Amino acid sequence: SLTLPGTEPGTAYGKPTVKLPNGRGFVFSGHEPDTSFVAWVDAGLRDILMETEPETYWQSPHYRGTTAILIRFDSADPDRVRHVIRCAHETVGAQKPPRPRKRKT
Repeated sequence: SLTLPGTEPGTAYGKPTVKLPNGRGFVFSGHEPDTSFVAWVDAGLRDILMETEPETYWQSPHYRGTTAILIRFDSADPDRVRHVIRCAHETVGAQKPPRPRKRKT
């Protein structure tokens, strides 16, 4: 992921992530770091991946209702995983930067 244009390592919620210049992460270590990582894709791609290859692409209850998809590390098709990462890069790269968070005083 860090070989894609404009990417840099970062953290989100204390976990490693790969970020874009817009400040958004597109792949990161999620709640299942021993088996999977998370990518943000569009809903249509998420649904197709989970339907066609559920042994690799899935969602835990934590991510249901979002466009995040979990990708198992032991995928039998690393080329397709790389394609999904590129799709996440494009999807998140097209988004506006996140709004600044208000600091609690």
